[in-house]
Amino acid sequence: MEFLAIGAAVLGAGGGGDPYLGKLMAKKAILEKGPVRLLEAEDIPDQELVIPSAMMGAPAAMLEKLPNGSEPEAAFRAVESFFSRKAYAVLPIEAGGLNSTIPVYTAARLGLPLIDADGMGRAFPEIPMTSFGIGGVSASPMVCCDEKGNKVVIDAVSNAWVETLSRMVTVAMGLASMIGLYVMDGKKMKEFAIRGTISLAIEIGKRIIQGRQRKSSPVDSVLEVTHGLRLFEGKLTDVRRDLTTGFVRGRAVFEGIDSDKGSSFELDFQNENLVGRRDGRPVAVVPDLITVLDRETAAPITTEHLKYGQRGVIIGIPCDPFWRTEKALRQVGPRYFKYDLDYQPIEQLAARRA
Repeated sequence: MEFLAIGAAVLGAGGGGDPYLGKLMAKKAILEKGPVRLLEAEDIPDQELVIPSAMMGAPAAMLEKLPNGSEPEAAFRAVESFFSRKAYAVLPIEAGGLNSTIPVYTAARLGLPLIDADGMGRAFPEIPMTSFGIGGVSASPMVCCDEKGNKVVIDAVSNAWVETLSRMVTVAMGLASMIGLYVMDGKKMKEFAIRGTISLAIEIGKRIIQGRQRKSSPVDSVLEVTHGLRLFEGKLTDVRRDLTTGFVRGRAVFEGIDSDKGSSFELDFQNENLVGRRDGRPVAVVPDLITVLDRETAAPITTEHLKYGQRGVIIGIPCDPFWRTEKALRQVGPRYFKYDLDYQPIEQLAARRA
């Protein structure tokens, strides 16, 4: 679980929630219920039901509003009840932070296998931003549960409406809820799932831990396994964060150190990091991943934990090829987030800077 928690936070691109809480929950569930089997997407029979399990809301809210542990199972069972069918396996909805560890908890509690795949290959801030949604799978019915026992079923006419309504419900629940959504059969899941995200997260976490133990550069280990790029190294000198409409939005500013001394880096985020600018020029934009790592340990720093004085290495990781299609970019590209920028792959931006 330690490897998964660290690696998932790297793939979360600053979002997906701090994995620490989910790691503790998953460890406890595994101790009580036994280990979780990890299945490849191709192992799931076409006709069987799979249900994603996740947390929705502002990651910062989870720091103060702890779950009681019953919410993921309650949301999962409510979705099963809606379909009058039992699920075959649990599916992560995104590869990021808390939302890669909560599905392990749910799978352990229910005695179900976990699928080594997800709908993003990273973390995104909105419900429709999944390979499943873009492929035409409905997010409805979606269930939101909170720690008080409240349970809301959302059956909406579109995934955009699911986002709007579930965001309102989640705000009312204290800016965080546990959810079940995007119910589908194995055939549909295999058509649109992004494969191997859990095993990739585990490998990233393993490389980081091994790098620390060997006193080699754990940051270089991350770049090697993700085919990532080192964008900037600096000290965090300013960060602004606002909790609005269920999101953490803001900007962090880094002043360069060592080889980057004399330069600055601005990082915009909405739960996840969206746009990185070096000296005012974009060097990485969504849907490519932008992640801040601790300079010494390569521990990923999520957006809710950014604070003055931190010294970090900002890296960029190419997104899954699915997100570079025209159809996907309409939903997750920089213009969707109101930036006057066209998407350019991080490899091209890096080559231009070089």
